[in-house]
Amino acid sequence: MREALIRLLEPEVTTRGLELVELEYHAHRGGGLLRLYIDRPGGETDANQVTVEDCEAVSRAVSEALDLSDPIKVEYTLEVSSPGFDRPLRTHEHFVRYVGSRVHVESLLPRDGRRRWTGQLSAVGDTGVTLEVDGKMVELGLNEIKTARLVPEYATRRE
Repeated sequence: MREALIRLLEPEVTTRGLELVELEYHAHRGGGLLRLYIDRPGGETDANQVTVEDCEAVSRAVSEALDLSDPIKVEYTLEVSSPGFDRPLRTHEHFVRYVGSRVHVESLLPRDGRRRWTGQLSAVGDTGVTLEVDGKMVELGLNEIKTARLVPEYATRRE
């Protein structure tokens, strides 16, 4: 469902000059929560951050698209916000932008007995990333990554 929602809603975000950083859907008894994280390209600087008005405009547009296509059959709450300091990394471009930053990555399946790594994002290739974790290099394919987020106190953006 997540990928279908991204395909449906990403155009609603990008037509407003914004970027869909991440989308989360959490189902629970009696409904669900659909959360969108949006940003301006280059929005990591104070002068170019997402405003409350941006969030409201995206919320209205996304609500209309969801009402028309009705992909979520239960009641849900829609939240739209900026990505915050521990911003999610979803796309190849997100990873490239933050090479050199400290990240926390969770894989879909265990590797060498673990699914979570925290370390420096050392390199990004066409299909994967390299992390330096505890002095060792760990390579993960983008298709192996369940979630990835910046570790806030170490976030540095590459231009």
